[in-house]
Amino acid sequence: MVFNVRDNQLQIKTSYPHSVKEIRHVWIPMRDGVRLSARIWLPEDANETPVPAILEYIPYRKDDFTALRDSIRHPYFAGHGYASVRVDIRGSGDSEGILYDEYLPQEQDDAEDVLKWIADQAWSTGKVGMIGKSWGGFNGLQVAARRPPELKAVITICSTDDRYADDVHYKGGALLASDMLWWASTMFAYNARPADPEIVGKKWREDWIRRMDETPPFAEEWVRHQRRDAYWKHGSVKEDYADIEIPVFAVGGWADGYTNAIPRLLEGLKVPKKGLIGPWAHEYPEVAIPGPSIGFLQECLRWWDHWLKGHETGIIEEPMLRAWMQESVLPEVEYEYRPGRWVAETQWPSPVMEQKSFYLHGQTLREESGAGTPVTVASMQQHGLYAGVFCPFGQPGDMPSDQRLENGFAAVFTSAPLKERMEILGASKLQLEISSDQEQALVAVRLNDVDPDGNVTRVTWGMLNLTHRNSHEFPEELTPGEKFSVTVQLNDIAHALPAGHRWQVAVAPTYWPHAWPSPKTATLTIYPSDNTKLLLPVREPQAIDEQLSPFQQPETAPVLEKEILRQESRKRQIRYDTVERTWILDDYSDEGARKLADNGLEYGSTNRNVYTIKEGDPLSASVQCDWTMDIGRDDWQTHLDLSCNMWCDEKHFYLKHTLHAFEGEQEIFTKEWNEKILREFI
Repeated sequence: MVFNVRDNQLQIKTSYPHSVKEIRHVWIPMRDGVRLSARIWLPEDANETPVPAILEYIPYRKDDFTALRDSIRHPYFAGHGYASVRVDIRGSGDSEGILYDEYLPQEQDDAEDVLKWIADQAWSTGKVGMIGKSWGGFNGLQVAARRPPELKAVITICSTDDRYADDVHYKGGALLASDMLWWASTMFAYNARPADPEIVGKKWREDWIRRMDETPPFAEEWVRHQRRDAYWKHGSVKEDYADIEIPVFAVGGWADGYTNAIPRLLEGLKVPKKGLIGPWAHEYPEVAIPGPSIGFLQECLRWWDHWLKGHETGIIEEPMLRAWMQESVLPEVEYEYRPGRWVAETQWPSPVMEQKSFYLHGQTLREESGAGTPVTVASMQQHGLYAGVFCPFGQPGDMPSDQRLENGFAAVFTSAPLKERMEILGASKLQLEISSDQEQALVAVRLNDVDPDGNVTRVTWGMLNLTHRNSHEFPEELTPGEKFSVTVQLNDIAHALPAGHRWQVAVAPTYWPHAWPSPKTATLTIYPSDNTKLLLPVREPQAIDEQLSPFQQPETAPVLEKEILRQESRKRQIRYDTVERTWILDDYSDEGARKLADNGLEYGSTNRNVYTIKEGDPLSASVQCDWTMDIGRDDWQTHLDLSCNMWCDEKHFYLKHTLHAFEGEQEIFTKEWNEKILREFI
């Protein structure tokens, strides 16, 4: 989660059509008297010539953690005739109050108050757009669904329309061990940092202690809700796309964990809409890797100019979806660039797509169906250790390794070498006739690209908790030995498989640490039949692809001046204890330390996530996420030590959080949280 600009094609703009002034801090009052802290960039003459506004509304601390990334984006918008407003949500950064959870109604109420406040300012025309990546992409959609009159358009980046099925908590009804506790620990650590005394005054220490004492560990609530209930439906705009009545520009990357929402939004929304999917990880497309990065801020201006200023920019006449068709590559845990080309669709679902079937038979994928000997695959708890991270940010080690390291722990089916190149775009599916020897089991599916030399690159993946085969809301136990049909949908992807390469499907009942393992070791039986097949969304190259205008080179404002106090680093190691038969994935990031020139704040952090499991023992699964956080200025220095743990037995999950806070060398706060939560079909 370190902010980096790596693309050497990036063009730094220092002059704009409008001179820019910055308001470093302003309080925005909420209806209940709580004040949110905002930073604003706007044209110098905006009071005389009002402008539309762009709002980014997130909890990631505008004056330190996101100050660098904010500096390249918000002044750029202001220089092109917008008031660009960056607000820390309630209970984060310098804003008052407590942040009790993600995406609460309170957060959306506050957003409406912020929008109204912006519209009432002398420099505002009353028209506002919302932009954001991840959390800010989520709440842009959520606020749009509430139809505040000031909000006229949204750009949502790396977000989701479905908080249960497509976020860091659960996937396919399986609990995401790799990311649920990590993300909860991340927010717990972020929320535990103090506000800046220069902004909030002498009450900073009192507010800090209250924030640490009253902000709950988010993981506790997330684990309590193990099925798709009202908790997850709130804030999931897919519940009724008709709630959104303003234009939406949905953006993401194939390496990101949130790409699936874009095709769903394009299909479900009944408003003007655009989709853009590059090769990128979880980052803004002007600085994202893998490249190529694009002139995304210019695309944003074309969107805003059309919807907030009424200018004809041509963006709405362009194809509905533009996507990067990725070429085959060797398996690497980091890519600076993914070769490929841009392709386009005028509507989604696309009328030019065809479905290609490959049938699972023996150890092969065949174009002809037929009966055959059933294939069994037993639980190997270490399957998934080489999957990379669930939601890559573009850091070294994020991407999956050569899948030959995984294939010995799965049932693997491989096609003959292709005689002709095949391109897919969208969601592949695996239909299975299957049975389990346990009442609870899951199935994980990988779609791989096998080159002529035998290198195996993961193309996409998906998984399903089989007790959720009929409903995420109303799970049902399996009847051991009973055959049933199920479909596993894989993540949307664009991939070109060259002639001579082979498709490969790998199936397993485990995917640690992405999926928390079922309580008992399960063996799955796969039955070859007309209904046991891989379905690929095949797309032939279209004339429209060749007609696309190239994107401009990336532009940004200058990054805020900073001093590097400690360089960032990353280690991701897998260890195996042959005596204890225990696998350990140890993922350590030193996110470095920096000092900002404009406010003198120094900040830094480290994060270690350790995933442990023993062969043959799903109840040995455990996750530990540790953080250190430092923030200070001159003689004012604070430090946090946070440890978050999750483990299980057959009936329960256990959570333990321990926080220690220091002002200088003195420990001023410590607290421990413990929770025991019943397992429900997981």
